[in-house]
Amino acid sequence: MSLLILVIASNRFVGFLADAAEGNLPADMVFLMLAYKMMATLPKILPISILIAMLLAFSRMASDRELVILAASGISKLFQMGVVLRFALAFCLFGSIVTLYLAPWAEQEVHNLKERAKQESDISGVKAGQFKEFSQGDRVVYVQNPSPDKASMEEVFLQVRQEGKLGVLTSDSARFRLDKKSGNKYIVFSDGRRYVGEPGLLDYQITEYEKYAILTESSETNAPGAKSAALSTAEILGSGDRIYQAEFQWRISLIISSLLLSLLAILLMQSHASERRYMPFVIGISIYLIYSNLLGIAKTLLNRDVIPGFIGLWWVHLLLVLTLVSLYYLPKYRYARNDNDKHQIIEAD
Repeated sequence: MSLLILVIASNRFVGFLADAAEGNLPADMVFLMLAYKMMATLPKILPISILIAMLLAFSRMASDRELVILAASGISKLFQMGVVLRFALAFCLFGSIVTLYLAPWAEQEVHNLKERAKQESDISGVKAGQFKEFSQGDRVVYVQNPSPDKASMEEVFLQVRQEGKLGVLTSDSARFRLDKKSGNKYIVFSDGRRYVGEPGLLDYQITEYEKYAILTESSETNAPGAKSAALSTAEILGSGDRIYQAEFQWRISLIISSLLLSLLAILLMQSHASERRYMPFVIGISIYLIYSNLLGIAKTLLNRDVIPGFIGLWWVHLLLVLTLVSLYYLPKYRYARNDNDKHQIIEAD
């Protein structure tokens, strides 16, 4: 589990450093954002962690012939599953606290940091004597002197391209402003001039102003599903919205999957103990990938109201339960078939 966290944290850290280098994320927020993001990602790591841990433990027992000794001592597979189940339940208790409470809180903190970064990264990303693009190059800002407190800019130049026309604004001072309701970003200019016209022509319009606001970035309206991950479990549980239902079932599924995958590990080792050592790992990871992708597909279908809520993500768990039942009875079927073949050979002789 620690190795998985290290790999994911390294990947996230590189991404946050890139955002900080581009001016989209203040440098003092990098480690704080990384900590909250890892808390929010932790529920997705728990199921695969317990699967790998169980496979490693029982693989070592199989290689040391301890599973054979346990079977010869009369310790049944069902008893071993009971021991694993008790450990898995304790693990699921920890996972439920993380999934239902800690992760949504961390996701909300990530959202708050992003909103704070939107307000701070604009000024921190604009450097004296350098051009900075907004809106995919349609708006270009040049600042001669950012203020020492990074709250405003002095001697500002802005070029705007819109509907084939070129607009240029010059101002003694300007500051960024974020509209909290719409999420749109503006630059508010003070005491300047505005030039508007088509490149190559001389019919430019010149306007003097005291205050002038230009939209630099329009915030797309977030889908409800994008906000649901940051809501508390109590909020989504009390809502009848299908997107919130999908989010609640997704959180519960991360807990259920930890329980089912732990049982999958022991059944794979029991069914393939006599085969190659790494075969259970290959089969287990393959089943996990299929299971995880099916959960994602089921969540999307529930979000789009393609399937009813009572079906939701539960059918995916049912498929895994049927797989566990098949793996439980597979060795018995093999033994019964081999015993039957022996009897037929003896009768033929």
